[in-house]
Amino acid sequence: MRTDWTDAAGTLDVAPALQHLDLLADPVAERVRQLADERIGVVAIDPELADTADFCARYASPPELSANCVVVAGKRSGELRHASCTVLSTTRTDVNGLVKRRLDVRKASFAPMDDAVRLTGMERGGITPLGLPGEWPLLIDERVARGAAFVVGSGLRRSKLIVPGAVLAELPGAEVRTDLGR
Repeated sequence: MRTDWTDAAGTLDVAPALQHLDLLADPVAERVRQLADERIGVVAIDPELADTADFCARYASPPELSANCVVVAGKRSGELRHASCTVLSTTRTDVNGLVKRRLDVRKASFAPMDDAVRLTGMERGGITPLGLPGEWPLLIDERVARGAAFVVGSGLRRSKLIVPGAVLAELPGAEVRTDLGR
């Protein structure tokens, strides 16, 4: 079953990610291979335009059809805990409410970028819920889970994935949450 990537892709031509694994970071390519889902698309982009606002402006992709994935960290009894949070690009992650409670930590914050890059095997500006460490909860805002297709990172700055929300919601470790994005 094909997904209509047109709205999210803006002016870009999308190809099935399974046919272009070279455009994905290694852990992302591995997850895409495992899923073998033809609904996941990929586009090559200028790496200087990887940040959401720049990407949307240049490629006429609506910001409401982009989803951002961030890595959050917190400690409990000396144990460092991580989660990923995927929300609409037009919202902000509820780190100190919902995420803090889910991780069961006293304080949660965005993981330092160097740590996020090292732990995920992905580049800054390309982190995506596909291919993250298996022990992490993948928190997905319900608006993303319900959507037809969203632009998300590919693990690299030089490309983007276009993925149905249902694919993200069905990833191992995914938890669909109401009001993760505010």
